[in-house]
Amino acid sequence: MSTKGLLPQPITGEIDHLLATNDRARRNASTFRIIFGWVLLLTGTVFSIIRLLYAPARNDPLSNIPIDAAEILDKCRMLNVQPHTPANFYERKQSDRFQAGTNPTLITNATIWSGRLNGLEQFTGDVLLDGGIIRDIGDIDREFVARLDDLVTIDANGAWLSPGVVDMHSHLGVHSNPGLRGSSDGNSHHGPVLPWMRALDGLNTHDDAYRLSVSGGVTTALVLPGSANAIGGQGLLIKLRPTTERSPTAMTLENPYSTNTSEYDPLHGLRWRQMKHACGENPDRVYSGTRMDTTWAFRQAYDKARQIKNAQDAYCQKASTGKWDEIKDFPEDYQWEALVDVLRGRVKVHNHCYETVDLDDMVRITNEFKFSIAAFHHAHETYLVPSTLKSAYGHPPAVALFSTKARYKRESYRGSEFAPKILSENGLQVIMKSDHPVLDSRYLLYEAQIAHYFGLPPNLALAAVTSTPAEVIGEDHRIGFLKRDVVLWDSHPLSLSATPKQVWIDGIPQIKVPHVVDKPAFLQNIPKTPDFEREARKTLEYDGLPPLLPNHTSEGTVVFTNVSHVYARKGDSIVEVLGLRRGHDNGIVQVQRGEIICMGEASTCLELNTTGKPTFVNLQGGSISPGLVTFGSNLGLEDIQGEPSTKDGLVPAPLISKVPAIVGGDGAIIRAADGLQFFTRHALLAYRSGITTGIVAPQSQGLLSGLSVAFSTGSEHRLKKGAVVQNVVAVHVAISHSDNLPSVSAQVAALRNLLLGNGEGELGYWFEKVTKGKLSLVVDVHSADAIASLIELKREIEGTTFHPLKLTLSGATESYLLPSEISDADIGVILRPIRSFPSSWEMKRISPGPPLSDGTALSTLLAHKVTVAVGAIDPSLARLTRFDVGWAALTAGISVSTEEVLALASVNVEKLLGVSGSQSGDLVATQSGGLLEFNSKVAAVISSRRGLVDIF
Repeated sequence: MSTKGLLPQPITGEIDHLLATNDRARRNASTFRIIFGWVLLLTGTVFSIIRLLYAPARNDPLSNIPIDAAEILDKCRMLNVQPHTPANFYERKQSDRFQAGTNPTLITNATIWSGRLNGLEQFTGDVLLDGGIIRDIGDIDREFVARLDDLVTIDANGAWLSPGVVDMHSHLGVHSNPGLRGSSDGNSHHGPVLPWMRALDGLNTHDDAYRLSVSGGVTTALVLPGSANAIGGQGLLIKLRPTTERSPTAMTLENPYSTNTSEYDPLHGLRWRQMKHACGENPDRVYSGTRMDTTWAFRQAYDKARQIKNAQDAYCQKASTGKWDEIKDFPEDYQWEALVDVLRGRVKVHNHCYETVDLDDMVRITNEFKFSIAAFHHAHETYLVPSTLKSAYGHPPAVALFSTKARYKRESYRGSEFAPKILSENGLQVIMKSDHPVLDSRYLLYEAQIAHYFGLPPNLALAAVTSTPAEVIGEDHRIGFLKRDVVLWDSHPLSLSATPKQVWIDGIPQIKVPHVVDKPAFLQNIPKTPDFEREARKTLEYDGLPPLLPNHTSEGTVVFTNVSHVYARKGDSIVEVLGLRRGHDNGIVQVQRGEIICMGEASTCLELNTTGKPTFVNLQGGSISPGLVTFGSNLGLEDIQGEPSTKDGLVPAPLISKVPAIVGGDGAIIRAADGLQFFTRHALLAYRSGITTGIVAPQSQGLLSGLSVAFSTGSEHRLKKGAVVQNVVAVHVAISHSDNLPSVSAQVAALRNLLLGNGEGELGYWFEKVTKGKLSLVVDVHSADAIASLIELKREIEGTTFHPLKLTLSGATESYLLPSEISDADIGVILRPIRSFPSSWEMKRISPGPPLSDGTALSTLLAHKVTVAVGAIDPSLARLTRFDVGWAALTAGISVSTEEVLALASVNVEKLLGVSGSQSGDLVATQSGGLLEFNSKVAAVISSRRGLVDIF
């Protein structure tokens, strides 16, 4: 046996030379090389003894070799070992996360989307789960299956099966829900550069969102520190299932304390680490700096890491050549070792970065210090500068995006719904992410659906939440493809409302008793989405800010052809006034100055005399529906949420501070109409999405908000005809728990006082209208306990004034717990948001809906004859209202007609808030389908209020 190759050549050569000077040593050189080599590798103690026995002289070069030479050389050798998949990984029969007692599961007759072949592979077959991994796919070996004990067999009946969803940007467990002071561990504020921080050290295992995210098909999440710092620390990958150990460590995808005892064992595969960087507004704001300050912080940090790396490399060069007398302690700094590993290419860097200037800064830094960025996150302007990304060191970063959330701060102002499409066409990897709890990761798949709607190819849209993030984080051998976690869906994953029937993590089913809703058969197919090529080109042409005005406005005659359905307002309801088989090309609707003058067969309408040459619009089997109404966000009062100069601002709060006398003192009440902002991008995008009316109340952090206003989202300014639909709509207040407010009981007491006629001046005037039933009172409230107090207060006031109080609950997360009481009290409910989430303690008791519960808050309230409407909380997401109500109807588990679904976001909103005279409201024409469907596109708005038709 030879030790040749086991020891570095300079050391073995030095040993040979020394031993050759001694006759006895020369005769035993071969034997001694074997003994000495193994001793040197295995123990410094024995090595010391041998050195004492055989060192022939005081100046013996061998005497300079340190006792831990083997350990040092091994450490040096490991410095440049790159993360990799163990050679025998795919031969394993059992996952390292396998939980004893997990039964093997055979899923038969599934329609499988595997994630392979760039997301293009799909086929019908079976999937075998055994040992916490997928043992076989497709045509399963039945003889092997027959030998399995306690096999569970599930017939998928053709349902879609995919890999588990991977969320590559989450704060699950570090920004826990419900949000409480004691569980906010997302950011450290002890300096802009903190690479030594670890999300693992703050992971809360009691976050209510884990099971909710799993119910949306999410099986793996990359939990990152927040974005307060330029370098915020190290992220970790977790599996979302509960573990028998109940510890954060047990949730990690690759446990750092597993059987190999080391993150750096080359035999078992070096594991990728993940690190959070952030540039732009967040670190600038937190540390009162500028972009120059943050960029210098990056460069200073990486220069420190580079110095350590260079010192280590120089040290190891000398050690490898036997120059032990020239070196002492190995140069390292525990705080900076993770950043040094970035320079060695062993860390996936995830960079929160929005704007071109910041993207360019970071790309230059990567080339200066020779490291790669795994992905830019948020990255709202990446689609404008793909060549900049391609010039980054090593490889182009992937891009992790929201689908439509934008304009919440200046650096997100140019965010575009077409970014995923444009980036993919430029050969860049696209990922959709949640930034949970900014967006509820339970609905991460919805982000992929919306990206697909706006032009991302279906294979890449599904890959954007499965295989692509798995590849980017370096874990595609474990997740993202059909490897270990699978989801069985009730419809095609890209169809609206797709919901898991079951989710398996490590082979373990996660939903004990799945509640499954039957879906229409067409939802089993990939939605045929509209063509947005022209809009995407315009977006690039105008540097991310394309004109949002209609292509053509007609005050004359417009003829809509190939119309399949027409729905219209009738009192407080919506009715179908024209219904033809889709594909029937004779359906026609003729409009003059914004009024329908004829509808029916082509032969009926085209014979009418018209003024001027008519404009023809082919709806290609589409429909005409009432324009939708949005309420609940600040749409109409702000353009950029984070920029005070672009918004109306906060109203004085009487329970917090003294209202200035010039405003009206304690008798003041603020009107949103006075602060209306028309022509915001939020409003115009909503208008192009079928939302023709916005209702907004003044922004407040206290009890009293003020008087809301209804306005046209498509008008240029308030003096235009029809721009202000109703100057005063309702009185708005809020009952909530807050650090800035007195107790809930004090808030209710103040409201009681106002309702009993004790308000002063204008405030007293408007509350008198409320108590006489002439004006709606809208209370933003979520807690069932507070709602119960309001029900009793309503009875009390009505018993005093003998007038019915028009009370509407907004928000109302826990309202479903009191459906009979709300119905008996004749109270309406605006669910806002429609997808419930326990973001605060007073919203903790949500109705999760399928697959976790039978029914939703909507279905429960409707079953008790409560008038329900749907609202929004984010002005950039209000444009998706048509899909929100479509989703709500499909998941409710009850039969809801198209007319009733449309009413949720139109006449019901108007009724509950008190918008009068809405029978002559706007209509919306859609091409290729109905307003609620993914295959349709808004083609025009028919406005009788303004006497025109806007054509897009």
